[in-house]
Amino acid sequence: MQEYTLNTGRKVPTIGFGTWRLAPDEVAQEAVETALRLGYRVIDTAKLYANERGVGQAVRGSRVPRAEIFLTTKVWQDDLGYEPTLAAFDASLQRLGLDFVDLYLIHWPATEARHDSWRALEKLLQDAKIKAAGVSNYGVKELKQVLSQSDVVPAVNQIEFHPFNFDEQRPVLEFCQQHDILVEAYSPIKYLDGQQPVVNDIADRLERTPQQVVLRWCIQHGTLPLPRSSSETHMRSNLQVFDFELTNDDMKRLDSLS
Repeated sequence: MQEYTLNTGRKVPTIGFGTWRLAPDEVAQEAVETALRLGYRVIDTAKLYANERGVGQAVRGSRVPRAEIFLTTKVWQDDLGYEPTLAAFDASLQRLGLDFVDLYLIHWPATEARHDSWRALEKLLQDAKIKAAGVSNYGVKELKQVLSQSDVVPAVNQIEFHPFNFDEQRPVLEFCQQHDILVEAYSPIKYLDGQQPVVNDIADRLERTPQQVVLRWCIQHGTLPLPRSSSETHMRSNLQVFDFELTNDDMKRLDSLS
C-alpha cells in the first residue's frame, strides 16, 4: 500500500477507515476488527462518535502490532479550552484503554477557545501522550491563526472532501499542501447514490466501482480518504484502489462535479 509522510516524519498508509455512525461499541468493535484483518491500518474515531470503547477493544485485541496502527480520536467543541481539552483527552484514552493515541484532533473550530485547546495539544505532545496533533474542519483562516500562534504545525487537517465539494475545498487543500499539512478526507464517497453519470461512466470504462473511482480521485489529489462501512465486501473493495490510475481528463471531469 502506498504511504504519505507526515510533517512529524511518521509514514501512514494513503487510505484509512472511518467509524462515524458505527455505534454502539459492539458495532464499532466488529467493524474495526474486520478492517484491521483486511489490511486497514489508519483508524479514525472521536468522542462524538460514542464508540471509542469498541474501537479500543478492537485495537487491543488485534493481532496487528500496536506500532503498525495509526489511531486518531478528537476533542469535541463542548470541551474546547486548555484544561477541558486535557480532561477530555484523558477520558478518551481511558475509554480506548490505550497508553497513547497516534493523532489527536480539534474536531471543530467552534469558538476562540480552540486556541487554548491547541496549547493543550502541544502539552500532550510534550508528554508523549500523542504522537501528532492536528485539526478538523479548519478553513484557511483558522489554519493561518494556528500557524501564527504556534511553532507546531498541524500534522493533519481532516475535512469533508469529495468531487461534489471540490471547488469549495480547493483553497483549503492548496493551503495545506503548501504548508505540509496532510488533508484527510472524511465522507469521501458521499452522494454516490447511483445517479452520478460522470462517475458511473468512468467506473464502467475502468471496470471499477464508483466508490473505487472516487477514492482513487481523493488519493490522486494527495489526500487520505477515510471511507466508512460495516460491510466486509465494501471494506475489501475500498482497499482495491492501488492498481489503477485516473487520467488527467478523468480528474478534470470529477473536479467539475462541485
